[in-house]
Amino acid sequence: MAEHADRPAYPVGLRLSGRRVVVVGGGQVAQRRLPALIAAGADIVLVSPSATASVEAMADAGEIRWERRPYAEGDLTDTWYALIATDDPVANDAASAEAERTRTWCVRSDDAEAATAWTPATGRSEGVTVAVLTAGAHGRDPRHSAAVRDAIVEGLRDGSIAAPHHRTRTAGVALVGGGPGDPDLITVRGRRLLAEADVVIADRLGPRDLLDELPPHVEVIDAAKIPYGRYMAQEAINNALIEHAKAGKAVVRLKGGDPFVFGRGMEEAQALAAEGIPCTVVPGISSSISVPGAAGIPVTHRGVAHEFTVVSGHVAPDDERSLVDWAAVARLRGTLVLLMAVDKIGAIARALVEHGRSPETPVALVQEGTTAAQRRVDATLATVAERVVAEDVRPPAVIVIGDVVAVGPATAPTAR
Repeated sequence: MAEHADRPAYPVGLRLSGRRVVVVGGGQVAQRRLPALIAAGADIVLVSPSATASVEAMADAGEIRWERRPYAEGDLTDTWYALIATDDPVANDAASAEAERTRTWCVRSDDAEAATAWTPATGRSEGVTVAVLTAGAHGRDPRHSAAVRDAIVEGLRDGSIAAPHHRTRTAGVALVGGGPGDPDLITVRGRRLLAEADVVIADRLGPRDLLDELPPHVEVIDAAKIPYGRYMAQEAINNALIEHAKAGKAVVRLKGGDPFVFGRGMEEAQALAAEGIPCTVVPGISSSISVPGAAGIPVTHRGVAHEFTVVSGHVAPDDERSLVDWAAVARLRGTLVLLMAVDKIGAIARALVEHGRSPETPVALVQEGTTAAQRRVDATLATVAERVVAEDVRPPAVIVIGDVVAVGPATAPTAR
């Protein structure tokens, strides 16, 4: 290959489904490369006397066939593609020579110039495979290839690289969980759908910073200001979703946290289904877990809490509309996470103590979690009502009750 080193590689996509692929060596290189070969549907034979635990698990699951021995002449017979990745240069040379004789495309992990094929840095986004090879006067640069790959894939995922679909797009609604507030905590799929939207109906608690990135033609509707008053707000939101979807628009309903964790997402999905409108649900990172974590509080911890319970606190314990069995909740030994409970925390704390929780149980209130304005206020069940007033704690805030509040590091991790 030395005389061809100055020539660029010819890019091609190998269709390996059902075709014999031989991997020689079961170490870290094989562990990285095998998942893509498995996903391609290749008939994979691993030739190696040993393998990493992950590679062995692939063999145990039947995803590959493992011949537990060193390479031997003839192993590449009827093989379409070979990956040579042992730490034995003699075996690598012998396998590479066989590949040359049998005209088998062959990648070598130890000597790229002796190979007949190179593995590009690859990434995938919504059915698009990006493959990058770099070569030049100073040879291949796999790290540069990986960096270019990452930049392209990230751009496709977050919409910063415009790649419109040249086909008829199906109008509909995506219920996107935007996460707890930090714009970096929305899912990759959620961010891509947001970049492709014609209309965005956004919650007050969604990641508002992302709205500034939308193109000028995108219509942004503030769900917090939809008319008809508080009681009719959800009906108005449903109507807006239906109206714009029926007009042929791609609509994103951007919600805080997860659409189905106190987000009324199912009500919106049901309203859309009743009108025959396609609906995609994109789960989001729930504030019930992420906000405590950002404040250095694990909702579970070995030897401290084996369960956590998430409760809506928007209705007081003595309210006839309450669906919560506060006596049962008080008997639980694990962590209690309250959402929408700032103005009811005094009544909730009293109910928990009355039903058996110790008044000295630690409590943490995390306001504006994961954002630049995040702050944490600590208390106990006995003092939390006073602390909320004294510290002027305001929604949105996540309240964590239980011994896990006290197990975190002295300095909480960075919130963003």
